[in-house]
Amino acid sequence: MASKSSNLLRGLLHELRLSSPDGNIKNSGMAKYMIEQFRKYQTTDMQLCKAKDEMQFLGNTYLTYLRSLRQHKAINAEYKGRGERSIKDTADLVGFKLPHDKKP
Repeated sequence: MASKSSNLLRGLLHELRLSSPDGNIKNSGMAKYMIEQFRKYQTTDMQLCKAKDEMQFLGNTYLTYLRSLRQHKAINAEYKGRGERSIKDTADLVGFKLPHDKKP
């Protein structure tokens, strides 16, 4: 059974992979840093890490940030406007004809 921290690390690496231009994070400094930090602050039966809850909170915050950033980009790309439309384009969009247009 996977622990909370390993699920958090997997989620973070997944979001990094999605945000990477080529989808490859093997040589990513950010991924290496995150794995290093998770190893540094992991707990075992022999030791208790005081910053465990703090690091868990920080990791969840970063995961939420990365997911929200990706979703924002997707929504922005879907609903982004083209800017100002001409009168003819607007009339065609709603199905009206301008007075100087030929009637079919």
